[in-house]
Amino acid sequence: MHLIGANDITAEMSVLGAVFLEPSVLDEIGFLEERDFVIQRNRDIYKVMRHLEQKGLPIDIITVTEAFTKFGKIENIGGVSYLSELAASCPTAANAEFYARAVRSKAMERRIKNTADIIQGMSRDEYDSDEEFFSYVESLITELRPQDNSKMLSFSETKEEYYTHLKTPAEFIKTGFHEFDKWAQGMWRGWLFISAGRPSVGKTALALQRIYGVAQQKKGVVLVWSQEMKRNSLKDRMMSAITGIPFQKIKMKNLSGEEQVLLDRAYNSFDYLPVFMQDSSGVTIDEIRATAKQFKKKHGQIAMIVVDYLQIMNIPQTKGDTRALAIGRVTGQAKQIAMDLNCCFMMLSQMSRASEMKGRPTLSDLKESSSIEQDADVVEFLWSEGEMTSQGKIVNQTFAKGRDIGVNEFKLLFMNWKQKFTELPKDGGKENESRS
Repeated sequence: MHLIGANDITAEMSVLGAVFLEPSVLDEIGFLEERDFVIQRNRDIYKVMRHLEQKGLPIDIITVTEAFTKFGKIENIGGVSYLSELAASCPTAANAEFYARAVRSKAMERRIKNTADIIQGMSRDEYDSDEEFFSYVESLITELRPQDNSKMLSFSETKEEYYTHLKTPAEFIKTGFHEFDKWAQGMWRGWLFISAGRPSVGKTALALQRIYGVAQQKKGVVLVWSQEMKRNSLKDRMMSAITGIPFQKIKMKNLSGEEQVLLDRAYNSFDYLPVFMQDSSGVTIDEIRATAKQFKKKHGQIAMIVVDYLQIMNIPQTKGDTRALAIGRVTGQAKQIAMDLNCCFMMLSQMSRASEMKGRPTLSDLKESSSIEQDADVVEFLWSEGEMTSQGKIVNQTFAKGRDIGVNEFKLLFMNWKQKFTELPKDGGKENESRS
């Protein structure tokens, strides 16, 4: 237990006294939280003051007294005499912000010390996994941060900020798919990008090509979580796409001397690319966030995070949760990670079985889709009508949602034998796009 100093109590009383003297000072001390007051009755009084303010009611000794009397708690705060003492404790409201910042500073100091004591007393044995242990520690640290009570700002106040924004080039990362890059400029930082399709349509192969294309831009590290395939299986596919060596030959370790040289050269090129892979099932969004923050700190910038795939992540459901609601929490957090770390977060996703019967998919075909389509900036569907050529399968690439870029559709040739996609020209060379 940390001792409460006389100065702490004086600062708290001065803040509350200033509000009694001039209620409008509440606008100036909007950053102050209830939990910042160390004395419980001061915390309760501040809470009531804020409540009266929200209701548009006067804030004075009479209204505050009535509020506490209504719930039979007036004696808990020392009665009317304590409220009168507060009102007399501050001769002027001019210094209210100064005292409020002193209260906030002391509160932060207390919270840091209390959190340190909690962490020091924690035992790893009480948690099911290291990740759960570290996730709880991280949540304690997050709780230290003040709530964001930033004020509304006018155009005049934010003019300099806006013109700095105008002079800062928009951040796009090319993917190597030229038609897509020409249309969308590439992958945007801050995007939650959902790539959905039925099994065997080539979702993973397309994602691997994007990973390679993005990594070549050297705009930050690319972090890949694979939950169905081992990292060596992913590498087999990437080596086949890059070298043109048939995937089955690489998979069966049946390479000629010349093919081995080609593969060695391709693999060596990855020594200079910032791609990191983890092959483990049941990954959690908390684990992804923690790992990504560590890489951000170490490498300075993240270009893209890729998870293959959403529905087989470890997605806890609390009592009363639906599966869709639990998935919605994950996609909401994924979007927040993309924003906080200024990267593109690409999640592969399943489509519902019913989508196979209807042709061109719509957003409702996302499996457990309610929040996925809401949180996503871009939703891409990969689907096939069974059209084949001598080189491979024709796959339709439908962008059913595109925040800031609109919707569009492309045709791709999937050469399954070497796990590679190429873009096909649009019919008659006509553009088939719309922007919203």
